[in-house]
Amino acid sequence: MESNVQLQLASDFVQFTDKNIFLTGKAGTGKTTFLHELKKYSVKRMAIVAPTGVAAINAGGVTIHSFFQLPFGPYIPEDAGNPPQKRNTSFNANRFHKEKINLIRSLDLLVIDEISMVRADTLDGIDEVLRRYKDHSKPFGGLQLLMIGDLHQLSPVVKQDDWQILKDYYPNLYFFNSKALKRSLPVSIELKHIYRQSDTAFIDLLNRIRENAIDATVLDKLNERYIPGFNPPDEQGYITLTTHNNLAQEINVKKLLQLKVKVQTFIAEIGQEFPEYSYPTVVDLELKVGAQVMFVKNDNSREKLFYNGKIGKVVRLTDDTIYVKCPDDQLEIAVQKAEWQNIKYTLNPVTKEVVESVIGTFSQFPLKLAWAITIHKSQGLTFERAIIDANAAFAHGQVYVALSRCKSFEGMVLSSAISSSSVKTDGTVAEYTRNASNNEPGEKQLNLSKISFQQSLLFDLFDYKDIKQYFFQFQRIVQENDRIVAPSLADDLIEMREAAEKEIYLVAASFQKQLQSLLQEDQIPEENDTIQERVKKGCAYFVDKTRIIFQEGLRKLSLETDNKAVKKSMSDVFERLKKATFIKGVSLKFCSNGFNTLGYLKTKANADIDYETSLKVIPATRKTPLNTNVHSELYSTLWKWRSDIATDRNVPVYIVLPQKSLIELVEQLPSTSEELEKINGIGKTKVKSFGKDILEMIASYCENKGIDRHPMEIKLKETKVKIDTKEVSLRLFKSGKSIQNIATERGFNVATIETHLTHFIGTGGIGIHELVPKEKANSIAQYIKAHHPASINDVKGALGDAVTYSEIRAVMKHLEYVQIAV
Repeated sequence: MESNVQLQLASDFVQFTDKNIFLTGKAGTGKTTFLHELKKYSVKRMAIVAPTGVAAINAGGVTIHSFFQLPFGPYIPEDAGNPPQKRNTSFNANRFHKEKINLIRSLDLLVIDEISMVRADTLDGIDEVLRRYKDHSKPFGGLQLLMIGDLHQLSPVVKQDDWQILKDYYPNLYFFNSKALKRSLPVSIELKHIYRQSDTAFIDLLNRIRENAIDATVLDKLNERYIPGFNPPDEQGYITLTTHNNLAQEINVKKLLQLKVKVQTFIAEIGQEFPEYSYPTVVDLELKVGAQVMFVKNDNSREKLFYNGKIGKVVRLTDDTIYVKCPDDQLEIAVQKAEWQNIKYTLNPVTKEVVESVIGTFSQFPLKLAWAITIHKSQGLTFERAIIDANAAFAHGQVYVALSRCKSFEGMVLSSAISSSSVKTDGTVAEYTRNASNNEPGEKQLNLSKISFQQSLLFDLFDYKDIKQYFFQFQRIVQENDRIVAPSLADDLIEMREAAEKEIYLVAASFQKQLQSLLQEDQIPEENDTIQERVKKGCAYFVDKTRIIFQEGLRKLSLETDNKAVKKSMSDVFERLKKATFIKGVSLKFCSNGFNTLGYLKTKANADIDYETSLKVIPATRKTPLNTNVHSELYSTLWKWRSDIATDRNVPVYIVLPQKSLIELVEQLPSTSEELEKINGIGKTKVKSFGKDILEMIASYCENKGIDRHPMEIKLKETKVKIDTKEVSLRLFKSGKSIQNIATERGFNVATIETHLTHFIGTGGIGIHELVPKEKANSIAQYIKAHHPASINDVKGALGDAVTYSEIRAVMKHLEYVQIAV
């Protein structure tokens, strides 16, 4: 009954919280069974990894190093004071393909089997990979970890050279010393019901060894099974467990040679990708009638005739069948070749499911010579009868692993007496296990974890931090390169930012405060009707605003420029911005019908993949010209003409005419070949090739629009004066025109003109009181000096409707100009 409670508790923590979990338990408590069942019923998308190839194959997963592309050297943790590129050169050289990145981003759960063998620095390396591609601010990128294993079994392997590098960063390399794991405050759940042994006295003996509670009584009891020179007949099916591989190999070869019958070799069939370190048994299996063998795979048939670790004797051999008789079995087992699969995780873009793709196979009889195997390779196996030679144990936990493989005390024989020095249990492990056992979570912590998880998801739903950050990066790139990008792009972004700050960012911050006041510490948000109603209304509002301001606004922008470096910088950030707004819109739309934890997680992950998939069907090249506030119709005509010429000649468009030339053409409207030749990027050769066509297009446009080309524009060109849109606004302002009149005359909105003029406060071209009344400017300046606000939103929130965003920016620019620290 207690076992069922622990299993259910573990299952609930995995399913309904984001807590990292260490699932432990003595040998034979059903940890592996729990994992297999979890794969069947969990709706969370998971990947399974393990520290070794064989462990990964047995768990139905892949190795840690192959999945995360980790180097095999030591990993120096991030808080060591050095940047990543100096800490771990080989680690940071790895770059993932888009498919792997998409897979990682879609995962909800990472299962790490045999966690006792995973080093702390390896976990911190996993943390850096996950934060790189998921949430950088959270341990393991916010991905939930389920770590399965028993610390009292095999420990991490650490080379002396590695330890010399890592000893300054970790007290030891057990997984629980991972710096990322400590930050995540994992819970530990121990399965306590032992299925492997039923002998209570033997179970108690094993527990004493496991818990380092060994005294003379325990040793005396163990050594009752010390039988010097024990040499049982082969039909009894004993297997010898040794500390070193060469000892096991020596015993097996010697025993096989003693059989005076013909040897038969069975060669494995290996298909596609199956690395040697993951082979589940030998490639060339040499057997004789009478050889003692061990099954290395469970029988998946309905009969369940054998299991991983079952011992038997070969009684007959044919080309395609090996007949094995096991002690206590009435009938022989007809063994045929079995297949192991090497799994690769991929993401199905249609179903959004994490798919286990088979990338390689290993086909061989599921047998190996088994008069002896190493204790290391016996982990996870169960034996009816075993001879244990563990006095030379060199690693913590080896004796416990060896003894706990046996189903009964009577089925165990010691070939050498066990001394207190050979029973090694690390005190650090014992202390950690004791603390974990004393602080095991219950229903109360489970409920609190559910509440915390759902609350964090709700705040995430209404958080625009990523969008705001990407927008800022994009706008900065545009502003720094305003001379070589579309003339209207900077102004369009100013309008978008103004609208976003007023209608989204401020409202979202206010809405989160409302949620905070409504949330209750003892009630699950999903079950709170008041919260659900507020979420529905909030989502309805933000879905609409996100669509209008961001999604539709971004769709209208043009990223055209002939500068490849600038184009790439803009495009990279622009794509991240579009993706963030797409995911936000989809997530809000889903929750407009109510908040559901698993549904929200699935929708958000699917949106990430849907966006990537949509890019594959949208043409990468732009098919329409950019918008320009100066003679946009003429610009479109010239843009299309340039595109047609470039297509006919199979050359990039900038070879025909650079974009800056198109912009100057519509600004200057040249009427002669001489004037045309003075346009930047157009010389005698291009005038000769394209001059007639260009002049005809300009003349036709001007005639249709009734435009009389003013000599002043020609003069500006001849004196090499470049028209700056901000300068035009300044000139009109200085002539006495109001901001509203300037906006109307120039076809801009008021906020854009205010931004143009604010620029000149920073240069001294305009005094602060020309834009902001003295009393109001003083009030804003006093607040900024007193409170050092982190953002303009903080000032607006404090001073309210008495001031505008434009006025706050103007004062900030003024304070910068007079060099007062803000």
